Amino acid sequence: MQYLVSVIDERTNSGTPDEMRAIGDFNDRLRAGGHWVFAAGLGAPSTATVIDGRGEQPVFTDGPFIESKEHMAGFWIIDAPDLDVALELMAEGSRACNRRVEVRPILVV
Repeated sequence: MQYLVSVIDERTNSGTPDEMRAIGDFNDRLRAGGHWVFAAGLGAPSTATVIDGRGEQPVFTDGPFIESKEHMAGFWIIDAPDLDVALELMAEGSRACNRRVEVRPILVV
């Protein structure tokens, strides 16, 4: 099963050198344990473009979909046999990045 882990922050590109080292070490442990799929940081919400293609012509809107103090600053996609393992792993990930994280299963259609 794969899980999307969203990193929640009030700022963008805010990791300290110590946090970045801890994240790198954590990523290495994910790789060694066979849980690594992909991870990345994201640009600031102000760099987002929302596209609504439901009408006759698509509508492009600058800025985030939702105005909020907190936003998704980065993410991991991990492999784990079940939710309990994903939660255990990402408790360590939350500690490493010093941010709250949200874990959600990826649905395959």
